Amino acid sequence: MNTAMRLSAYGAAVVLLGAGAYGTGSAVDAPTTHLQPTAQSGPAGHGGSHSGAVAEVGAPEPGGPASNTTQPAGLASTEAGYTFVPATTTLTPGKPTELAFRITGPDSKPVTAFDVEHEKRMHLILVRSDTADFQHLHPVMSADGTWRVPVTLGGGGTYRAFADFTPSGGEATTLRTDLFAPGAFTPVAPEPNRIATAPGGYQVWLEGDLKPGQAGELTLSVARNGRPVTDLQPYLGAYGHLVALRGGDLGYLHVHPEGTPGDGATTAGPQIRFAAEVPSAGTYRLFLDFQHGSQVRTVQFTVPTTGAVAAAAPVASAPSAEAGHAHGEGGH
Repeated sequence: MNTAMRLSAYGAAVVLLGAGAYGTGSAVDAPTTHLQPTAQSGPAGHGGSHSGAVAEVGAPEPGGPASNTTQPAGLASTEAGYTFVPATTTLTPGKPTELAFRITGPDSKPVTAFDVEHEKRMHLILVRSDTADFQHLHPVMSADGTWRVPVTLGGGGTYRAFADFTPSGGEATTLRTDLFAPGAFTPVAPEPNRIATAPGGYQVWLEGDLKPGQAGELTLSVARNGRPVTDLQPYLGAYGHLVALRGGDLGYLHVHPEGTPGDGATTAGPQIRFAAEVPSAGTYRLFLDFQHGSQVRTVQFTVPTTGAVAAAAPVASAPSAEAGHAHGEGGH
């Protein structure tokens, strides 16, 4: 894995924290204009073996640099003739349900031939508009081109699903669709943090800074009950996977770490390193998936590009739990 890999290396753009997502008492039928892209640029690169910059999006944060209106990939439901078509846009929260969809091609027929990328033919990211409910899923396709995956939504609200795939003979593509779960919800505003926890006594420390337009190394150190974890297990061909979601405009990036299990140079923990480059100033939510004890764990961080919280060194005592929560992939 190239050490200069950008955060845009896997999925070229997704969702996060639309303006107004931190209001209170919002219902599912509340305005969702904050989830709509204002413009769509040409396709951006995507996937571990694909290149492409993620352009700056939306309005800048107060005191931040001016932004243009170019949108990254993954904010459109149709691109290059491919369309994300959900079977339904309404899901029942709080209990197991099924998310089903098709990808139609330039001929408007369901696509049934996909290349394997990172050990799967389809990667699906499902996130609530405030990022309090996050899931990385891998649907299964039937012969007619319908993808299905069981999901359990944490509560009511507006959700966005991102389909990350490569049609055989085509380019890697990320498409989105909006979904709705009936019922009121109170959005969560995550606080900046550099220490995250997962069930089972896991703690993860984040070191490094997000520098707009500049490559910088992020190091995530995994411990369990205060002891470094040195036997991480490969998951989708890597020791860790990172999704970054930019606050204010739903911009999404998904990457894999430097190195590959079994390459003779990459250790199985405790550290997982990423070369991260974010496209603009702002606050980002980072979700790390890692596998240990034959189970995938998900931890989350909230990191501003300016005024970053000082990194903390691993210690024996467990840190306090972070604000909010994230769901890992069911049945990881």
